[in-house]
Amino acid sequence: RPPAGDGTATPPPGRSTVDLGGAPHGLWYVPRTPARRLVVLLHGAGGTAADALRLLLPYADERGLTLFAPQSAEVTWDVIGAGYGPDVTRVQHGLDRVLGACPVPAVAIGGFSDGASYALSLGLANGDVFDAVLAFSPGFAAPAGRAGAPALYVSHGRADRVLPVDRCSRRLVPALRDAGYRVAYDEFDGGHEVPAAVAGRALDWLAAR
Repeated sequence: RPPAGDGTATPPPGRSTVDLGGAPHGLWYVPRTPARRLVVLLHGAGGTAADALRLLLPYADERGLTLFAPQSAEVTWDVIGAGYGPDVTRVQHGLDRVLGACPVPAVAIGGFSDGASYALSLGLANGDVFDAVLAFSPGFAAPAGRAGAPALYVSHGRADRVLPVDRCSRRLVPALRDAGYRVAYDEFDGGHEVPAAVAGRALDWLAAR
């Protein structure tokens, strides 16, 4: 985790582009209320940073959430293809930029679908950076190593035809619990999606930690 800045470079509330070296690497949102937490949000395969930002954007002002949504270098996250590389760098550079401008006491990571798998993978490997992971409909976790003990929230629709729950979360959650992680599991009636009620429950869980 980069050292927090003093907040003197904080942009006005609302959505901004994270530019690194003159190129856009993602989006961030500064709440209109005092920021209590940063949440890094990762999009699904073929998605965009804007898609990821929308996962929690309706709740950001009310709950004091600074949001950072990086854009993957390719159609999905690097570990799903050739292995860890450019996307880890993008996340790190984004954290440097966002935390330097908007210091917050806690950082979580989350995502949907492939983004949920990547969030779990990065979160388990960097539990000393991220204290919590929000994984909405993940397929797997492939951490390069393990550090810290982040708390985990996993949701999955029983009618998911993209990443079927039997092959994914119903196997993944018990394995994570057996490895000693605290996992809140939210299985719902629905498909490959993040219903508003699920997002709200995830944030209630996050706030109660």
